[in-house]
Amino acid sequence: MKNILVPTDFSKNCNKAEELGIEMAKLYNSEIHFFHLMKTPVEWVKLDKQKEKQYPETVKQIGIAKAYLRELEKKAERQGLECRTFLEFDGGQANILKHSGHFHHDFIVTGSSGTRGGIRELMGSNVEKIVRKADVPVVVVKDEEVSFPFKDIVFVSDFLQDVSDAFKQVISIAEKCGAHIHLLRVNTQTDFNSIEQGLDPIKEFLKKFPDLDNFSMNVYNEPDVETGINNFLRYKNADLIAMCTHGRTGFLSLFSKSIAEGVTNHSELPVMTIKM
Repeated sequence: MKNILVPTDFSKNCNKAEELGIEMAKLYNSEIHFFHLMKTPVEWVKLDKQKEKQYPETVKQIGIAKAYLRELEKKAERQGLECRTFLEFDGGQANILKHSGHFHHDFIVTGSSGTRGGIRELMGSNVEKIVRKADVPVVVVKDEEVSFPFKDIVFVSDFLQDVSDAFKQVISIAEKCGAHIHLLRVNTQTDFNSIEQGLDPIKEFLKKFPDLDNFSMNVYNEPDVETGINNFLRYKNADLIAMCTHGRTGFLSLFSKSIAEGVTNHSELPVMTIKM
């Protein structure tokens, strides 16, 4: 992990994402970029200095954003990190993803209003679009205080499709953090079976990772996947939930659009999505 992007709107949960981004960059000795999108009443980049004066409130807000970004830069540099900051106007999610692709980020960390307001409230629905379209792993920080280095990571899948590449990303973080990986399969009403039968796909999957030792296998029979995750978390500690997304069609069959976005939206824990 050489380059981490942290899109931020300076909200409380984005503040936690900023801190997590810095801690992850320290762990991986990565460069970190902070990126802020700002809505303006006109196409700001086309205004000259004289015309900018017609919008004093916008000029003031731009000054505040630049000052905040500078503080983030100084905070990262005090930790010995190489840091860059970016302020763009009215770009939408395409700008964030274009920016990420241009700078070849390996990871995106951002915040969402989560249980209080829904995933769509951050930067004009950009979190939802980033989660769905980003080519790199995305961690969405929610209401729960972030515990890092992660000690318990829940990786949720049906393990019927090949999620090996995504799981390698989870292993990389787990090894860096010294974390235990909880592999979780949720059998829903359409495929209720015995726990032993539910474990079979996980056991078959783990044959690809013979050196993995710090893990556990878990199967829950529940009405739906999100309920299964929530019930699992009632009895097990976790610092991060990890799931896969599919590039062309959205979320994997186990995670329909509503389920995956529901988990990302409703969970108070950080959620990591990894594109297959």
